[in-house]
Amino acid sequence: MAELSDIVAEARDLFNSIKDSARLEEAKAKFLGKTGSITEQLKGLGKLPIEAKKAAGEKINQAKSEIEVMLNARRDFIESEKMAARLATEALDVTLPGRLPQRGGLHPVTRTQKRVEEIFRSIGFDVADGPEIETDWYNFTALNSPENHPARSMQDTFYIDGKDSSGKQLVLRTHTSPMQVRYANIHAAKYKGHDPMPPIKVIAPGRTYRVDSDATHSPMFHQVEGLWIDENISFADLKGVYTDFLRKFFESDDLQVRFRPSFFPFTEPSAEIDMMFTEGPNKGRWLEISGSGQVHPTVVRNYGFDPERYVGFAFGSGLERLTMLRYGINDLRLFFDGDLRFLRQFS
Repeated sequence: MAELSDIVAEARDLFNSIKDSARLEEAKAKFLGKTGSITEQLKGLGKLPIEAKKAAGEKINQAKSEIEVMLNARRDFIESEKMAARLATEALDVTLPGRLPQRGGLHPVTRTQKRVEEIFRSIGFDVADGPEIETDWYNFTALNSPENHPARSMQDTFYIDGKDSSGKQLVLRTHTSPMQVRYANIHAAKYKGHDPMPPIKVIAPGRTYRVDSDATHSPMFHQVEGLWIDENISFADLKGVYTDFLRKFFESDDLQVRFRPSFFPFTEPSAEIDMMFTEGPNKGRWLEISGSGQVHPTVVRNYGFDPERYVGFAFGSGLERLTMLRYGINDLRLFFDGDLRFLRQFS
């Protein structure tokens, strides 16, 4: 059976010379295919005497097994070589720093709100939050703007489906002033029978809505409402508190502040608050910052307080306006466009 050893040796030499999987499978057919050398040997067993078939068959199968072992070993070698080449070309340098996930940041208006809250908390004010869907009573009537009052025309309102207990249509709040009444009502009920009533010092920041949209107005915007009610609170307290707030907020003791007579239905007397910058792009300009005034007696009465005894002040400021002035932004719409190139400046 020297011929079988020659076939095995030929297969070994051929397999070892091949470096491609496809060519290796072609070489396999030369020995183990339908017309391969080993297959022809098996076919020749029929010509041998019966007593010789068994011994010849064992030798042929042994040769076949050797060729299959060599074939599988060469397959593994070719695949390992291919993997090694791939790893060499796609090598990962583990010494390089990894790509960390990007960190988010607070929206500039949120940063302003937190700053405002921090300043007022430092002088004893609470921070209140309330519903953005309001009743006619809290949004208008309780604030001395009854139905058909001319002041209502100053606020183009988003009305929504649904009615309050009096049958009035619900609205998206046009200011955070309704929280004055809500907070004061809770305060009056909590301290009922106390004499004197503990003072109210509260700010109410949050989202508000009006039908208005341009470079300086948005259908949704943020406002902070402030209220201080006690027995001996005067307009002088309003001037002191708000002037000090502006100087802390803008980190400048050189700000000039003026109170200009105006009209609001929920305060009497009322004033617009303006300030003048002494440096920067707004140097020398008076800029309107807030509306304010002594709380109207009708509104104090709706709080559940006696207006003959308790008095105080209120103010309302736009957080976007404060943010624009602090960071030098000239278009309100940038706050709501979602442009990361703009927002990343504040991260």
